[in-house]
Amino acid sequence: MRLDDLRALAVTRSLAPCPDLPAALERAGFVQADPIRAPACAQDLILRHRVAGYRVGDLERAYPGLEVEEGYLYAYGFLSRPLWRLAHPARTAGMTALERRVLDTVRSLGQVHPRDLEAHHGRARRTNAWGGRSKATTMALERLHGRGLLRVVRRESGVRVYAAVTPAEPPVPPQAARDLVRAVASVMAPAPERLVRAFASRLRRRAPRAPAPLRALLEAGELARVVVDGVAYLLPRDAAPADPPRTARLLAPFDPVVWDRARFEHLWGWAYRFEAYTPVARRVRGYYALPLLWRDRVIGWGNARVEGGGLVVDVGFERAAPKERGFRAELAAELERLRKFLGASRARVAR
Repeated sequence: MRLDDLRALAVTRSLAPCPDLPAALERAGFVQADPIRAPACAQDLILRHRVAGYRVGDLERAYPGLEVEEGYLYAYGFLSRPLWRLAHPARTAGMTALERRVLDTVRSLGQVHPRDLEAHHGRARRTNAWGGRSKATTMALERLHGRGLLRVVRRESGVRVYAAVTPAEPPVPPQAARDLVRAVASVMAPAPERLVRAFASRLRRRAPRAPAPLRALLEAGELARVVVDGVAYLLPRDAAPADPPRTARLLAPFDPVVWDRARFEHLWGWAYRFEAYTPVARRVRGYYALPLLWRDRVIGWGNARVEGGGLVVDVGFERAAPKERGFRAELAAELERLRKFLGASRARVAR
């Protein structure tokens, strides 16, 4: 396999269109979430390339009726329900007294918004993981969610509303680990071996005596290992490169196609960095630069914003704009798709 094959595989496998949202979520298995809206949340920017007619906010509106859950795989996002059960088996060991009380309250109330707990457990605040101060009960809800004891039933103005999880048969650790590793390798295909090995290593802490999940998948032929330019990749059994469409796309910074920055640099020959948390003076491409994909090459980026009801996009190129016939028309078509997705009145490239 050549580098061109890896590029084509990364694009055509991940960005295969689906007829509707449930089909896209089932096929993907996982969609990363991020709250920054520039011009929309990551999950919406990711799904618009995979679901025909997708509009901003469709996932949140449809979520209560979908077979998906919020949770953590290799990042936080939306997982298919079977995958969520594997990633979040119920764990009660080491629970704090507050967590137990909060869990009892959620079970008694049915569904709980974080503010509902104030009457039962007060408003005490504690230092959170980012060094700020959060309500102790809200932090307890988040930990119980991570333990697989609560699920997110919906959101109210972006705030998670929780319910207790119905007890289920716990997954068998060795098989669960293999299924989770297979899922990550599929989402990221062609997946850098170092990334999948790191993920598999973290899983082994749950069942240290179980067979190594990645080795088991390789021996069974469910994953194949290829080396290109000295870099090892893992491919699902059904992975095969195809001819990429002559299409321009502005991708989310967390889209699987561009997620792994080392793979990005190997496939496309330049370094992309997410700069939302970089000081303004040190930014190279912008606060929320969207990688610009042309066919099977990431050639630049765009910073999109809505001004006066219209979409404005600043476009930059790593080297130079393609001179291929049809590129400008395809870029204009992508801006029109982004305009419709956002519900903006018009779209233009900033001068």
